[in-house]
Amino acid sequence: MTRPENVLAFLRLEDPGLMLTMGGAMAVTLLGYPLVRRRGRPLLGARFFLPTRSDIDPHRLVGAALFGLGWGLVGLCPGPALTGLAGGSPSVLLFVAAMFAGMFAYHRLFERK
Repeated sequence: MTRPENVLAFLRLEDPGLMLTMGGAMAVTLLGYPLVRRRGRPLLGARFFLPTRSDIDPHRLVGAALFGLGWGLVGLCPGPALTGLAGGSPSVLLFVAAMFAGMFAYHRLFERK
């Protein structure tokens, strides 16, 4: 996932490797999540912090669309992009700078109280 060409090949349905990785992660989550939820609390915390809202608001839809658009156009998502900074690629640096600028702009525009 730190190589944009692999992600873009996955999105073009040319390389199933990433799909197998995602499928494995989903299987672990589907099996593990119910087991973890049966516990009274996390191993290293006082309680679980789970979402309380179930509605879909416009901010979530726009955020998901921007995430998908960025992933599809560039082949990077935030976690692998941060990892990719170690490689020193100017395009990854630009992507991460734009990502942080977007987060800052969102905070300034929508998170003010």
